[in-house]
Amino acid sequence: MTATRAGYAALLGRPNVGKSTLLNRLIGQKISITASKPQTTRHVILGIQTLPEAQIVYVDTPGLHRPGRRAMNRYLNRSAASVLGYVDVVVFLVEALRWTDEDEDVLQRLTEFAGPVVLAVNKVDRIADKQRLLPFLQEMAVKRQFIEVVPLAAINGDNVAALEQVITRLLPEQGFLFPEDQITTSSERFLAAELIREKLTRLLREELPYALTVEIERFVEEGPLVRIHALIWVERASQKGIVIGEKGATLREVGRQARQDLERMLDRKVYLETWVKVREGWSDDERALQSLGYTDPGLSVQNPHPGGGTSGANEDVV
Repeated sequence: MTATRAGYAALLGRPNVGKSTLLNRLIGQKISITASKPQTTRHVILGIQTLPEAQIVYVDTPGLHRPGRRAMNRYLNRSAASVLGYVDVVVFLVEALRWTDEDEDVLQRLTEFAGPVVLAVNKVDRIADKQRLLPFLQEMAVKRQFIEVVPLAAINGDNVAALEQVITRLLPEQGFLFPEDQITTSSERFLAAELIREKLTRLLREELPYALTVEIERFVEEGPLVRIHALIWVERASQKGIVIGEKGATLREVGRQARQDLERMLDRKVYLETWVKVREGWSDDERALQSLGYTDPGLSVQNPHPGGGTSGANEDVV
């Protein structure tokens, strides 16, 4: 009988290199939200891929970035770096033909990791002249003793199977860590909050997504119906009006798009109600972050998403 392999593989890199897109492609289902704006991913998210002879537990992380002064920036970097303490393999994701100071920072952070590191060069589909790619791959290969360098395109799946094969052979021989039909450790409540935040991030103007977060106040299953009451927290009263939009138009569109995704995910009818509340300075307040579910990452990989609390303030509902 062939021995099975199982273990954790971290997807690590600077913001906006495609880590969440790659996770969703590998799992074959959307479990990590995506947007064109950096720092969309704020939590460590586990995606479980079970193959006939291996189980890969992918660990999607917030993008490692230059330390900021705000508590949220510190939290994101701590969350991403914390995974180096328990994963078996690191997939260091970079963008084809682009190497930045933040990529260099991630590379330096990887000196803390003694295990195998695979370099995944993403977005090769954007390179029209593929001859330009080879010198870049050679340049990347000498930056560290990578186990392998894998060019790929997460958005359309090009060469993603090759990455999967590399990771599989690097995992320890052991039994599966999770049930074979499980694809994530994230709760439906957590995924609902993330889907709503994704719609907000995509619809709102450049700066506002960093000043808001979503908290699920109620998640009630009533047979074929799920009732979800969501709080959207912003930092200033002026931001509340932007989220709501003229005569509630923006918030209604957020609700419409989120409800469609939630119904697909839950395979049930969803009644979604959203409120907008103000909590001044929440993203630069360690205690506020914890109460809103941003728990400090000395995290247990079995339960990386404890729930958050609530707080009163000005509110609007659509």
